[in-house]
Amino acid sequence: MSHPHRPRRGSIGFSPRVRARSEVPRVRAWPAQNVQKEPKLLGFAGYKAGMTHLIMRDEIPNSLTNGMEISVPVTIMEVPAMKVAAIRLYKNTTYGATAIAEAWTTELDKELNRAITVPKKHDLPAAIARIEQLIKDGVAKDLRVVMYTMPDKVTGIPKKKPEIMENSIGGTDLMARFQYAKGLIGKNISINDVFNNGDVIDLVGITIGKGVQGPVKRWGIQLQKAKHSRAGSVREIGTLGAWHPSHVSWRVPQLGQTGYHQRTEFNKRIMQMGKDGKNVTPEGGFINYGIVRNDYVIIKGSVPGPVKRLVRMRPAIRPKKQTKGQAPEITYISLESKQG
Repeated sequence: MSHPHRPRRGSIGFSPRVRARSEVPRVRAWPAQNVQKEPKLLGFAGYKAGMTHLIMRDEIPNSLTNGMEISVPVTIMEVPAMKVAAIRLYKNTTYGATAIAEAWTTELDKELNRAITVPKKHDLPAAIARIEQLIKDGVAKDLRVVMYTMPDKVTGIPKKKPEIMENSIGGTDLMARFQYAKGLIGKNISINDVFNNGDVIDLVGITIGKGVQGPVKRWGIQLQKAKHSRAGSVREIGTLGAWHPSHVSWRVPQLGQTGYHQRTEFNKRIMQMGKDGKNVTPEGGFINYGIVRNDYVIIKGSVPGPVKRLVRMRPAIRPKKQTKGQAPEITYISLESKQG
């Protein structure tokens, strides 16, 4: 009997496949500080609205359709302004980076009380002076800004509780990064302050949850043949492993949580950013979302997660060499109804 070659389905690099800790994804790595010499904010977040397609002129060198108009699937994200609430300073310890100082603005929105207990008596000038002194003494090694979203401004999101997250600031000089962050604290930041049309970014999101699924759907194993499935189900695995040692390896495909995992999409291109959501909202609105009323961004390809879910953005941490930073030439954006 022949033994056809069949590579395993499902990457075990993501194991264990457990539910994400939070619907707000964590960004564990940022682009190298020496890549961005001037201080600049490196992160933003938005809400997935839906998908459509556009017509653009192909600009890939040596492509068979170079210079011709091609259809490209895109994802529309609504990106209202985010607010910088605090500056947080870190130092390196044997247990990793540890926060040593914070400076919170006094101009916080009342909706933030839904997420955290807002500090009522906080001396901002004293906190700023302490952070500056720690940087001069060489104690601090990193600096982040605490930002939060404003979902109450988005009609497609049925909640008012803001999402809180940390975003890094690029640059080589820590003091220059601090001075830049000091100018941002308490201000509203738009996506145009962080990214430009044509930029290549990474997207971090939580995928669609599918609950507990069997090994066929979860790992892509084959259905058992009729003869082999007489003793059980056609959707079971053939064996859990050897009798000796009496141990089930974690490599054996079994049922369990499927979906609702944090995943990162690398090298996604920003096709267009704009202020008026009417330019990208299809007739009748996006399914299960509605009308885009705030700033928007068009991302080439798909975005992890369902509609209405938060997706974080950062500059590409490992961009391709042939990637261009210029804005594409878009001739048409489909606004046809998605209702069917």
